Amino acid sequence: MFIIQCSMKKIIFSLLFLAVLPCSAKKMNKYLFTYFTGNAPEQEQICYAVSDDGFNYTPLNGGKPIVGSDSIALAKGVRDPHILRCKDGWFRMVVTDMRSSLGWASNRGMVLMRSRDMIHWQHHAVHFPERFSGTNFAHVTRVWAPQTIYDKAAGKYMVYFSLLTDDGSIPYDRVYWCYANDDFSGLEGKPQVLFDFHAPSIDTDIVQDKDGLYHLFFKTEADGSHKGIRQYTFRDLHQPNTWTLHDGFCETTKDDVEGAGVFPLIGGGWCLMYDCYRNGHYQFTKSDDLMHFTFVQNTETRGHFTPRHGTVIQITQKEYQRLLKAFPTGE
Repeated sequence: MFIIQCSMKKIIFSLLFLAVLPCSAKKMNKYLFTYFTGNAPEQEQICYAVSDDGFNYTPLNGGKPIVGSDSIALAKGVRDPHILRCKDGWFRMVVTDMRSSLGWASNRGMVLMRSRDMIHWQHHAVHFPERFSGTNFAHVTRVWAPQTIYDKAAGKYMVYFSLLTDDGSIPYDRVYWCYANDDFSGLEGKPQVLFDFHAPSIDTDIVQDKDGLYHLFFKTEADGSHKGIRQYTFRDLHQPNTWTLHDGFCETTKDDVEGAGVFPLIGGGWCLMYDCYRNGHYQFTKSDDLMHFTFVQNTETRGHFTPRHGTVIQITQKEYQRLLKAFPTGE
C-alpha cells in the first residue's frame, strides 16, 4: 500500500509538472509558415503552410486563406504577416493593412491579432490618421511590415514598422516602434524611432541569439543598384548609437530581395529566408552564427504555394495536428 501511494504521488507530481511546463520546453517538430501570396486583392490574405525541415512547405487549406482580409482589415487586404509565439500562451500576429491595387502609398495602418490556437483570431485595426490625429503620424502613406518582439526590460510587447509620410516629416521609409497594450488591441504612446539608416529601410526582423545578442535584419535600397538585406547587432533595443552595422549584404544571391525572415532550426542553427520577388521564388539559407549564411535552396512559388513576405515559427506535433484538422491540405 505504501508503494502504491508513493507511486501515485509521483504520477500526480509528474502531471502537475507537465501542466506548468513552459511552451519553450515542449517538443517542437514542425514549422508553420504564415504568408500572403500576391498583389491582387484576392491574394492579399493570410495563408499557412507547414514543414518538417523548415525549407520545404505544404500549404494548408488547399492554399486558400485561413483568415479573410475583408473581415479584419480596413483596406480589405493584408500583407507581410508576422507571427510570434508568446510566453503567456498567446500567439500574436501583426499584418500590413493594405490593398496594393490602390497604390503603394495607400497604406494607413496595421492589424493586431491574438490567438490561443492559431485558428481563431481576435483582431483590431490601428488606423494611424485616427489613432494619431493632430500629429505628423496622421499623414502616413506607408505603415509597412509590422513585427512584434518582447521587450524584457519593459515587460511589454513592442511592435516595430517602417513609416513614410506625405508632409515631409518622414521623407523616406524609417523604422519606428510602439508598445502594444495589454490585450494587444492597440498601440501605446506615439511611435518612436527605432533606428535611422538615413535611407529607405523596410521589412525589419529582429531575433536574439542564445547569448542574448540581438540581430536586426532590414531591406535597404541605399546604393540604388541593389535591393538587399543588411544587419545590425546590439545589446540594447533602444540605444541605436551603440549598434554595430555590418558590412555587405546577407543574401546569397544577386537578385533583388525583400521580406527577410529569420527563425531557429529545430536541429540547431538558423534559417534566413527572403522573397526573390522579381524572380518568382523564395530563397532559403542557413547559418550557425547568424553572421555567415550559406545557400540551401530556391523554392519556386507556383501552384498552390506562392508565398510572399512571411514568417516562420516552430510548432508541436499536437499543434500541427490541430491545424491540419482545421485547415486540411487538400491533397
